[in-house]
Amino acid sequence: MTDEIQGSNLEKDPDDWKTGDEPMTGAQKSYLKTLSDEASEEFDENLTKAEASKRIDELQEKTGRGR
Repeated sequence: MTDEIQGSNLEKDPDDWKTGDEPMTGAQKSYLKTLSDEASEEFDENLTKAEASKRIDELQEKTGRGR
């Protein structure tokens, strides 16, 4: 199963996404707001999809949700 995941979009760097410069999705916005609140961090609603993905990863690490 691991071999199937490698090379898929799950492994693609957000900087390489073709739609990465578009506004974040509604799901990203909602989850990022939740994580920001839990981590007592500022929530920036103007991030792109790629930026939001990176920020979600950072906040998941900080809050322990990424485990």
